[in-house]
Formats: sequence, C-alpha cells, structure tokens
Amino acid sequence: MIKQFRYWVVGVSLLSVLLPTPAKAQMEREGAEELTSEESSTPSPLTPSTAPFLSDLEQPNTTVDEWIAQIEQTAVQITGVQVNATDTGLAITLETDQPLQVPSTSVVGNALIADIANAVLALPEGEEFQQANPTAGIALVSLTSLPNNRVRVAITGVDAPPTANLSIESAGLVLAVTPGTEAAGTDEDAIQVVVTGEQGSDYYVPEASTATRTDTPLRDVPQSITVIPRQVIADQGVTQISDALRNVSGVSSRFSSLRPDGDAAIIRGFESFGYFFTNGIRNLGPGSAFQQELANVERIEVLRGPASVLYGQGEPGGLINLVTELPTDEPFYEVEGTIGNYDFYRPGIDISGPLNDGGTIGYRLNAQYQNSGTFVDFVDIERIFVAPVLSFELGRDTSLILEGSYLRDSRNIYPGLPAVGTVLENPLGEVPRSRYLGEPDFSDVTYESFNIGYRLEHEFSENLRVRNAFRVEIADVLERDLIGLGPLQPDNRTVNRNASTTSGGTTTYSLVTDVVGRVSTGSVNHDLLFGIDLRRQTESFELFFGGDTIDLFDPDYGNRDFGLERGYDATQVRSYVGVYAQDLISIFDNLKLLLGARYDLANQEYIGRLEGESTLFQQDTQLSPRVGIVYQPIPPVSLYASWSRSFFPLGDFGDRNPDGTPFEPTTGEQFEVGVKTEFLDGRLAATLAAYEITRQNVLTDDPDRPNFRIQIGEQRSRGIEFDVAGEILPGWNLIASYAYTDAEITEDNSGNEGNRPNNVPQHSGSLWSTYEIQSGDLQGLGLGAGIFVVGDRPGDLANTFDLPSYVRTDAAIFYRRDNWQVQLNLKNLFDVDYFESAISRNSVSPGAPFTILGTVSVRF
Repeated sequence: MIKQFRYWVVGVSLLSVLLPTPAKAQMEREGAEELTSEESSTPSPLTPSTAPFLSDLEQPNTTVDEWIAQIEQTAVQITGVQVNATDTGLAITLETDQPLQVPSTSVVGNALIADIANAVLALPEGEEFQQANPTAGIALVSLTSLPNNRVRVAITGVDAPPTANLSIESAGLVLAVTPGTEAAGTDEDAIQVVVTGEQGSDYYVPEASTATRTDTPLRDVPQSITVIPRQVIADQGVTQISDALRNVSGVSSRFSSLRPDGDAAIIRGFESFGYFFTNGIRNLGPGSAFQQELANVERIEVLRGPASVLYGQGEPGGLINLVTELPTDEPFYEVEGTIGNYDFYRPGIDISGPLNDGGTIGYRLNAQYQNSGTFVDFVDIERIFVAPVLSFELGRDTSLILEGSYLRDSRNIYPGLPAVGTVLENPLGEVPRSRYLGEPDFSDVTYESFNIGYRLEHEFSENLRVRNAFRVEIADVLERDLIGLGPLQPDNRTVNRNASTTSGGTTTYSLVTDVVGRVSTGSVNHDLLFGIDLRRQTESFELFFGGDTIDLFDPDYGNRDFGLERGYDATQVRSYVGVYAQDLISIFDNLKLLLGARYDLANQEYIGRLEGESTLFQQDTQLSPRVGIVYQPIPPVSLYASWSRSFFPLGDFGDRNPDGTPFEPTTGEQFEVGVKTEFLDGRLAATLAAYEITRQNVLTDDPDRPNFRIQIGEQRSRGIEFDVAGEILPGWNLIASYAYTDAEITEDNSGNEGNRPNNVPQHSGSLWSTYEIQSGDLQGLGLGAGIFVVGDRPGDLANTFDLPSYVRTDAAIFYRRDNWQVQLNLKNLFDVDYFESAISRNSVSPGAPFTILGTVSVRF
C-alpha cells in the first residue's frame, strides 16, 4: 500500500500541471498566429534570456497569470552585432542567449525599420551601434535603444530602402539584406520573416514527422507521440538509446543494457519487434536488434500505439524513429570526449558546413569511438561509428541528400544471473551483481553494419511535392554466445548454460516514395499523402548449439567443451509491398479529421539446409486503417480520439502449425483518447492519454503436441500516460512522464491466462530538470537532476516472482562558455541496487551501480 500510495502521489503531482489553462496563453497564441503578414507582424510571446534567482523573488507566484507577468518583466539581451558583406548585400546577425520576438517592421524613406519588443542592448561598445557604408547601396546600419525595453534596427539605403529576409534562430536573429533600387520605392514586400532554427524550448519540439510522415504539429496528431530532442540527450549524458527512453511514458526495458540488443523496449506492454526506424525507413534484420548509435541523432520520436497504417508490419505497442543530423549552412566543427569509471572512453567529432561558395552543396561527418568496461567482470565493449552526409540543392525546388553509416560493435555477451541469489533468497548467500556467468574467451559477438542511401525531394508547387528515399543495409554477425542460463540445480550453485555459435548476414533494400499535396474543397482543406513502400531482405545464418555448467559462487572459466552441434542452417527471403493513403481534413480551423489506410503484401520464403534442402513459402495480406479526430476548443488545447490497427507476419525459421499450414499474422487494435496542451506560447507542452490495445493470434504452446505452437493467445493492455516537456522559465527546462499500465494475458493455454507480461510495471515515471544561469559572472553554469521510478513487475510470464520497484536518481553539473563546455553526469547517484529486466527465473539483469561520466566539448 505504501509503494502504491507513493506512485499515485507522483502521478497526481504530474497531472496537476495540466489543470491551469491560462487565457493569457490563448491570447498570445492567437497573436502569434497572425505573424504571417509580409510587412508588419504582431510581436510573438516573450523569450527572455535572463531569469531571476529564486532568492531574488519577493514572494512566490500563485497563478499562471503572475508567472506570465514575471516573464514579461525580463528582456532579452542583445550581446553582439555582426555585419558581414555577402555576394548579394549584407548579413546582419544579432547575438542573444534566447530567441528574440518577431520584430514589427516598416519602411520610412530609404530606411528599413525593424522594432524588437522586450529587448535591450548589452553590447561591449555600449547601448548603441552604428556602421556607415558597410557595402555598396547601404548607407548606414544602426541599433538604438527605445523606451519600454525596445530596440530599433534601422538599415538605410543609398537610393532606396533595402529588402531583407529575416530569420529567427535559437540564439539570435539574422537579416539577409539586399540593397534596394529606386524602382523598389516603398515596396510592401521589403522584408520577409522566416522563422528557422529551434523555436521555443530546447526540451520541446512542436512538430514531428513519424505519426503522419509529414511535418505536422504534435497538437494536430490524434495519437500519443513523444520527441526526445538532442538537448535532453546531451544534458543527461546519454550514450545509449535505452537510457533516453526512460523519459517516455509507457516504455520499459526488455533486456539488459549490456547486451547487444540492449535497446530493445516494451511499449505499452508489448514487446516491439522491428520497431526501430531511421528517417522513416525501417531498420531490418540484425540492424534493428543491435544497439543503435546516438552520435548523429538529432532527436528521437516515439510513437505509441499501432503504426501499420504508414509503416506496415509491426507490433501494436508503437515504434521509435531516429531523425539524424543534416549539414549546416555555416562551418561547424566540434570535438568531444567523455570518460568515466569502469574504464569508459568515448571520443567523437562532428564537422559540417558548405562545400561551395553558393552554399548549395553541404556536408556533415559524425564519427564516434567507444572503448569501455562495465560493472560486470569481463564484459567489455568497443564501438566504431562513422556517418557521412552530403546535401545538394538542385535548383530552387529540388534537394538531394546522400547519407551512409558504418557501425562495428564488439563485446562480451552478458547472460544475466539466476533469480535465486539475486531477487530471491539463496541459502548459500547473495550473488554479487558483478558476477559473470558467461565464458570470457567464448562469449563474444562482433556485429558490422554498413548502409548507404539517398533522400530526394522535389516541390512542383507550394501545394504538391514528391519525396523518394532509398537505402541498402548490409549487416554481418559473428557470435559465440551463452545464449541463456538453464535452471539452477538443486544444490543452489550449479547453473546450466546453453551455448551457441552464430554466423551469417543480412542484406536489405528499402525504397519509399511519397506524394504530398494540399487541396481545398470549398472551405475544407485536405493535406493528402499517397505512398508506396518496397522492401526486400535476404537473411542467411548458421547456428550450432551445445551447453555445460558453471558454479554460481565459484566460477571456473576456460577449457570448456560445449559439445556444439548444428541446429540451424537456412536462408530466409522476405519481400514487402505496401501502398498507403492518408487525408488530414481541416473541416474548421479547430476541427481536424485524420483518415488513413494501408494495404500490405508480405511474402516469406524459407530455405532450410539441415537435412537436404527444404523450401517453405507463405504470403500474407492485410489492410490496416486508422481514424482520428482532433478538436481544439481554444488554440492551446487539443482534444483527440483515434482508432487504429496493426499486423505482424509470423513464420520465422519456418515455424508452422502442426498440420504444416502457415500461421496467420498477429493483429492489434487500439482505441485512444487524450488531451494535448501548450503553455507559455508553446514553450511548455503536455499530453494526457488513455488507451486500450488488444493483440490477437498470439502463439502459445500446443498442449497436445510437444514442440509445436498454436494461435489462440490474446493479450490486452490498457492504461493512462502523461508527458510534459519544455521551458518553465528562461534557462529552466523540464521533461517528465508518468504511466499506469494494466497489461494482462487474456487468453492462453499454457497456464498463464490472467497473468501480467514480464517486465511491464503498473506504475512508472520520470522527472528531469535543468537550470542554467542566464546572466552575471556565473552565466553558463547549470545544474540538472532527475528521478526515474519503476514499480514492481513480473520477472516471468508465469508470474512466479517479481522484480522489486526502484527509484534511480541522476544529476548533472555543466558550464557552457563561448565555444566550449564541460559537463559531469552522475548516474544512480545513491548507488541503488535495482534490476533492469528479467527473461525468466534463470536470467535477471541488475542495473548499473553509481556511474560518473565527464565530458568536454569544443566548437570551432
């Protein structure tokens, strides 16, 4: 009772964030939506760069209106001005610590005027800036302070007012100025406002592409989606995706983070196979099972619920899409190094910029190396990763991106520990979490993956564009593995070990083409998507199986004879064709309907070579629909509901029904309702969702035929999830989550009916926050802290034991100055003993003890 009460207190505290819905935020958002006028614009909500210390506050604010009033009292500081000549005129850069508001603009005589509200000049040269005759056709550039925290930028032309493109970026404002001509006179199109870079908070990204395959505002998507931006990854010192996923509600660990497949996750109570995507293309084969690399990832998008309507076969829990970094417009060079305890070393570089004078060709290169030990004896990891990107602007309306990557991962495989002696009491004593039950000279795996591809986009008009993407991935695996631990023998110290060797590889070709358009039927707007998805995968593996025993308390390594015998030698060829269509219908400005459907054709061919050559073939077809609706009673609030389905073809390793017929695909169905809310003009956002998912055609053991399985199983999961992320005050960021997951095996003939799936806690949550000092002598100094809470969860499907709940505390301290940064991350600060996951009573995985990582990065 005490534990559950604690979880509900955490949940209610998080949910309370949703209660206030300020009218002020609504008014400001309505104003911000009017910023599309070409000559003048209503100032956007404030983005101050300085925040008061808590000790400076006379009294705490008690209402949202008071918080907003406090923010409005703080002005953004313009700390520097750069005026540089370009081929077409000038580039004027205003340097700030926080984004500026969109200026109001006007033309007076030969001068182009931009007035910036809630800003002050804090220049080294004083409170005024002037530069005469910076380039031909421009007589003067000046910045002056105006009353009531306003700054005026005046660009005076020689013969006529200049024109300019204005870009608001995360740390400043850039004006690309072109001298005017007399014919221009008082052209109403003298200035064009283009908002670029990261807007709002570094912790909240307002748009994502995963849910609709288009850049759609999250508040317009009738499904739960969480975006983990690069800043969260950096602040938490994350080097593995499974650690980043701790910030997402409804996601739990499936395996130990030490394993090569340690990124595998359980989403909304369902193990998700083939759920990793990169830039919208599925990572198939071993590349989807092995740990992904974060070095070139810009953000992680986690879509919860079925996604078959756009992505084809998949489990109903959801999918994870990695969005990678692209070349930058300006030269960028960064060197970074991380060191930590357990001999952790991780250096890397990130360089980017244009390759020609016109900036139409760009490049980016990410490279990362990791060499580390772990808290488990003999388990060492070495990773090499290289990811080059080239971008081409092939005219005004066509862009091409060429990209590739190479990853080599080599490590000792961690088989876990028995539950007896770790989670459960062993009469002979407790087993240390550093104990290794693999074989140091045998249990290793080397995985190599190479992929290359392109993304091509052509815009026929502002209402019609075509995207085409292709990728080929070649992966090879050489593995010698203690694939699992057998039951602990009655003496409570002898452990059976199952050994195997695996060699083989996979080649995958993926081609995706989308047509995106916008049409209107009367007052109703349609955002249309039509696409075709083609994939072909060839996978060949050879496996040998054997085993032996080891002493749990006094392991004797070396000189092992596992008696390996060939157990699998086959090739599988999978071909998939998917055709899909989607229509996002804007019936009114505040009422949107999402309709979509996909038809899939999946072919699988199995060629076995153990006892002569045997070939099996199966073909599956499936229609996957989705329907969703979004209603926005006021702009900051979206109410939504959706229904969607999923499917996943079975038949790996030639698996069949007892009568030899192929299995039907598993199917899933979800109903979801929720509310999405934005605060502080989109700088802080929250989502509250409730769902129910049912998965059918689950394989269960056949009670009448040993070693066979039948499809009568069903699993149901229902729950409530809450996520919030963004910036509360300038420099104060937050990301938090809570999930209540009620997962149950509803039909089964193996004695598990009514049980909960293993590794799925009923209650889980996270809270991470950072604050960075915005001004003064300590500007750039920041602190971060967070807790990650996981409740009790079953350790096996039979529910014979539970992994205990835990609370892990992490912290960080960092200092950012000019072009360099130092950072210290403390993970599991209080050295809590906890368990990440369990496969069965034979294999549980302890979590890492106290870990410290120090990072230094320098930009040039």
